[in-house]
Amino acid sequence: MNERNGNAMNISILGAGAMGSLFGGLLAESGQRVTLLDINDAHLAVIREQGLRLVTDSGDRRIRGLTACRPEQASGHPDLLLVFTKTLHTEQALASIAAHLAGHTRVLSLQNGLGNAETLFRHVAPEQVLIGMTTWPADLHGPGHVESHGLGVVRVFSADGVERPACAEVATVLDAAGLRCVADADVWAAIWEKVAFNAALNSLCAVTGCAVGQLAAVPQGPELARAVVQEVLAVARAEGIAVDPRHCLASVADAIAQHRTHKPSMLQDVLAGRPTEIGSINGEVVARARRAGIAVPRTEMLLGLLRLVEARAREAAAASGPLV
Repeated sequence: MNERNGNAMNISILGAGAMGSLFGGLLAESGQRVTLLDINDAHLAVIREQGLRLVTDSGDRRIRGLTACRPEQASGHPDLLLVFTKTLHTEQALASIAAHLAGHTRVLSLQNGLGNAETLFRHVAPEQVLIGMTTWPADLHGPGHVESHGLGVVRVFSADGVERPACAEVATVLDAAGLRCVADADVWAAIWEKVAFNAALNSLCAVTGCAVGQLAAVPQGPELARAVVQEVLAVARAEGIAVDPRHCLASVADAIAQHRTHKPSMLQDVLAGRPTEIGSINGEVVARARRAGIAVPRTEMLLGLLRLVEARAREAAAASGPLV
C-alpha cells in the first residue's frame, strides 16, 4: 500500500456516525492517519475544533489530529476506506468520493445486512474489496461525542474469498487499535449470523417499539426471535454458508437477557422518522429465500410491517410540510 507517513496507514472513514467515529478515533489514537467523511456538519465542526470525545472502558479522552470533512471535500487517495454508511446511502456516498479512490485503495465494508459487497464492486475492482462484520457497540451522544462500553470483535476477509496480503495487513492495523480484529476466511458465516441476529431483534424492536430486553415480557417475544433466526440461517445454508445456529441463538438469548434497555439502530430510526435498513436485512433474506424456494414467513411479515411503518413516517413528513 502507498501514501504512508512513516509507518502510518492513510485511512478514510466513509460515514462517521457512532461506529465510524469509534473506529476512526481508535485508529488515530493508535497512530494511523485518519480522515472522517460525513454530512453531519455539526459533528464535523466539533471534531475539527475540539477533537473527538471518545468514552470507552479505557477512559474519557479527546482524540485530536483527525481530519474531518464532507465527502466531496476529501483529498488524496487513502490506503484503506472503511465504509460505515447506512446501506441505503452507500451508492450515493461512494459516487461522491469517486475521485478519492485509487487502484491501491482497499475498501472494507463493516455495514449491516447483505448486498454490500455487490455495491462496492460497482465502484472499485473486486480484488480491492474487503468484507467484514463487527460486534462493537457505539452510541453518538451529541456532536463530537461517541461512547462505547463492553467488548466487540471484527472479522474481515477478501470479498471474493481470495487470500491476499492486504487483508492480513488491514486486520493487523485494526487489531493494533484495540479492535480485536482477525482475518477470517469464514467471514461470510459471521456476516450471515449477524444478519439473522439483526433480522430477529432489530426488526422486532422496530415494529413493537420495545427495547431489546422488553421482548421477554411475553414468551412469544423470544420465541419469535428464535424462529426468525432459524429462517434466516436456513437461507444461509441454502447458499452454502456454514453457519452455527447454536452460537447465533445463544447471542440472541444473551442480548435479550443483558441488553434490557438497549434500543437497536432500526428502532432509533423509526422513532426519528428516518428510513431503516430493513431492505438490506430482512429484504435481502426474503429475496434470496424466494430464489432458493425457502419459506420465511416470519421474516417476510416483519419486512412488510416495517415497510408500513416507513410509509406512515413518509406520509407524516409530507403532511407536516417543509420546515421554514
